[in-house]
Order: sequence, then C-alpha cells, then structure tokens
Amino acid sequence: MRIQLADLWRWEGTMNRGPYALVGMVGFAIKHNLDRVLAALVFHRRWNIFNYWIPLGQAGRITSLSRLDATFLAAMLVLALPFISLGVVLTLKRLRSVGLPAWLVVFFFLPVLNLFFFAVLCVLPSWANVDTGPSSNGERRETLLGRFIPHSAAGSAAMAIVLTSIAGLAVTLLGTTVLKTYGWGLFVALPFCLGLASAVLYGYHKPRTFGSCLAVSCLSTLLLGAALLAVALEGAICLAMAAPIACLLAAMGGSLGYLLQRRPHSPAQSPAMLSVLVLLMPAYLGVERTAVPEPPLYAVSTPIEIDAPPEAVWRQVVAFAQIPEPEEWFFRAGIAYPIRAEIRGQDVGAERRCIFSTGAFVEPIEIWDEPRLLRFSVTSNPAPMQEWTPYSRVEPPHLHGFLVSEGGQFLLTPLAGGRTRLEGTTWYRHSMWPAAYWRVWSDFIIHRIHLRVLRHIARLAAG
Repeated sequence: MRIQLADLWRWEGTMNRGPYALVGMVGFAIKHNLDRVLAALVFHRRWNIFNYWIPLGQAGRITSLSRLDATFLAAMLVLALPFISLGVVLTLKRLRSVGLPAWLVVFFFLPVLNLFFFAVLCVLPSWANVDTGPSSNGERRETLLGRFIPHSAAGSAAMAIVLTSIAGLAVTLLGTTVLKTYGWGLFVALPFCLGLASAVLYGYHKPRTFGSCLAVSCLSTLLLGAALLAVALEGAICLAMAAPIACLLAAMGGSLGYLLQRRPHSPAQSPAMLSVLVLLMPAYLGVERTAVPEPPLYAVSTPIEIDAPPEAVWRQVVAFAQIPEPEEWFFRAGIAYPIRAEIRGQDVGAERRCIFSTGAFVEPIEIWDEPRLLRFSVTSNPAPMQEWTPYSRVEPPHLHGFLVSEGGQFLLTPLAGGRTRLEGTTWYRHSMWPAAYWRVWSDFIIHRIHLRVLRHIARLAAG
C-alpha cells in the first residue's frame, strides 16, 4: 500500500479503503494532538474529543462569546483548515472509488455521524476490487447472511426492522443501564445506524425504492421505542420527546442505506459493513462514558405583570398556598408540577421548600432583599417527571441526576399605578446530548412551571 503525499491534495482521482483509513486516522491523531498543545500552552484550556462538538465546553455560549473565547475559536479554526481541506479531498476521492454521489461529502461535517460515515467508507471495497460475476454454476454466490433474509419485499422489510430493533435494544440497554449515559451515541448515532442498517438489509437481494427504504428505516426506530416501553426501560413521555430527532436521523441513515443497496455488488459488502456498525456503537458509547463533557448551565426567565404592589407580591413569593390541580395536558401526562411553597425561617439562611408532584425542592435562601429580590440555591431535586407506562411504575436512570436545578430567584420591579413586574428565573443543567436539542424541551417545561407559579402568585396578591 503506497501513498504519494502529493496526490493527497489533488481533487481528481480515486482512493482505496486502506490508504483512506490510514491517512484519516493518522491525520486525526496529528490534528488532535496539535489542538491539545495549542489549547493548553497558548490558551490554558483542556481539550478532549467531545470539544470538537462543544468547543467551549458549554453548549449555547456560541451566541455570546467573550473576546478570549472568540480568539480561541478563531485560532482553532485556522489550525483546522488544512485538515478540513485534506478530509474533504480524500472523502470525495473515496466516494468516487465506491460509486457513491459526491454530495455525500456533507456527512464529513456532521457531528458524530461523520465517524460512522468514515467507518462505512473504510469497509466498502472500490469498484475495481469487487467480483460481481456469477459462481461456477452460473448463479450469484449467496452469503450466509443472505440465506436468512427473505427475497420478498414484505419479508425483507420485516426481517430488517426486527433485526435492527433487537440490536438497538441491546445497545440501549448497554448505554442506559450499564454505562448510564444519555448522549450523542444514544440519540444521534444509534438511530442513524438503525436507519442505515435496516435499509441495507431491506435491499439485500434486490434494490428497493427510496420511499420504502425511508419507511423501513423509520419503522425500525419506532419499533425500538415500542420495545423500550414494553420492557419497562423507558416511559412514553421521553420516547415522545426523542422521536423527532430519532426519526430524522433514521431517515438520514436510511437515505445512505438506499444509495448503498442500489449498488450491484451491495450483498457482498453488507456483512462486513454491518459488523463494523455493530462493533463501533458499543465502542463509541464506552468512549463517550469516559470522556463525558461538563453539562452546560442554562438560565430560563419568565416575567409577568401583577395588579398589586411589590409588598403584597413578596408575601406570596416567599411562600404560597396550594395551587389547584393542573389542567395542562403535559402536567397531567406526568411532567412534575409545583403544588405549594413553604419556608422555615426568615432572611438569608432560611430554608424554602417548593413542593412538586414528585417531591420537594430544598432551597436555602442566599439573598433576601425585601421586597425586591429573593434568590436561592437548590440542594435537593425531585424527579422531573413521572413517566407514563403500562406498568405500575418505571424508574429510567435519566429521572435522577440528568436534569438538575442549581438555583433560582424572584425579581420584583415596581411599576406605575401600584403594579409589579415579577420575573422568575431558574438555573439548571442537564446531562443529555445533543444539549441544544434537549434544551428545547427542558426550557419549554420550565417556562410552563414558572407560569403556573407566577399566575398563582398574581391571583393571590391581587386579592
């Protein structure tokens, strides 16, 4: 296996899987160590694998960069440009070599998915190295895997969906119960791999249509969700929250699988490619478990105007009476909701307890500025929800320690006419990735919790 360094930067031509894998892995090793040196020696920061997806360690800060952060990211980008150029050129050559469209190079830029895309390209043989001819008796040689996959469209679809769902269930059990991680591997890589594998299996004997490949890929992910509900590993609420991103990623994997299964020599390559995906998923989860990034800190603020002076509002902020049962569907479905607030003591050091449907938040008072500001930390968090399940109760690991409130405050601002602007703020972290996706759900829930409390305070204060 000879590699001409000058040829690596030329856009034209093709590349075999051996040189592609070697250059890709060596190039990443060099880049990663250069990144670590630059981050440590120049900017005095730590740098690990997951910083390529969360460069500053806390998702969401990209929209409000400090000057130091902006300089750091600019330096890292300049260092990365030669490696990005090399990666794009090599991937384009490899796509030509295996007979796939050049636009698939976009997978090179997709977090997490690019790792699995790289693995697939490292396994697929080049067109020139594939023997697609018949066997000595004139029939196409059948692999061992092919003997178990039905030739009919319905049979191959059913087999593909069932096999990938079983594999997905095993990976989910490993990630959630053994490694206890709810990250990129579980919510990004797994549905993508399910969609890819199911489409390839579906089209093993005969190329299938694009629409049917997408249907099979999405059904494999939905069947996995149903299996998780059936074995009491997850509840319906979190499955419903995960469904949008899971189906989108499964469709992306199914699209790639559709292109792969259309190739005339696809059956000969499928077993090796599927084996790589099966082995790579647990390995990725293990790496993710050991190099888990710091959970980001988020703030959610919700304001409301009240027809009462700050002094009357303050009395209800410190401790409020029982709130009527919720009418909102999401609270009735199992999302934890506030019931009442109690306080022991007065001023800084007092302990406030906000009672929720799943338990109590313990909130030591840090700032008591009557009647302007009440700020508190949180030393105890109840479960964020009670999962809906056909069983009496389920306790997924993500209900404990994956969504944690760290503090909160009530800010009272006097308005003209004896009115008050009351703003509630919660600071929280969650350890589920991609953080930006799960933040959409957590922010939505916290806003609704705020509104339930603030509207109740407004009714009590206004009399």
